[in-house]
Amino acid sequence: MSVQKQVMDKMKEAMKSKDTVALTALRALKSAFMLANTEAGSGELSEGDEMKIIQKQVKQRKDSAAVFSEQGRSDLAEPELAEAAILEQFLPEALSEEEIEKVVKETITKVGAEGMKDMGKLMGIVSKQLAGQADGKTISTLVRKNLA
Repeated sequence: MSVQKQVMDKMKEAMKSKDTVALTALRALKSAFMLANTEAGSGELSEGDEMKIIQKQVKQRKDSAAVFSEQGRSDLAEPELAEAAILEQFLPEALSEEEIEKVVKETITKVGAEGMKDMGKLMGIVSKQLAGQADGKTISTLVRKNLA
């Protein structure tokens, strides 16, 4: 079953149970899918594209929650975090930092990277390999650490 179909099923459940937080998050995700479909023009998104959209939605909510928390607005931060948690259920399980570092080291030896000049090439390969399982900031930090 495609991720978009799963989102629709969860939306129906949220409507029936009158879960407004889940419904808000799922509607926003559905809207993001529809926008991406019309931009692409092809009509159907790949699973990788769907994961990127979900990651972006989760990141937006976590960033907003962080800003609200800094400003002492926990009343606004909590719904954002709740929505992020709802959206995260559609993502594959995230890898630990050790697992990500292992992939980074393997890629460095496979590609033969020898310094920061190879960081861009390495980031592209590792990011594609770990799509949906690790965020770019963590990958970037580990690539820098292992190339230095």
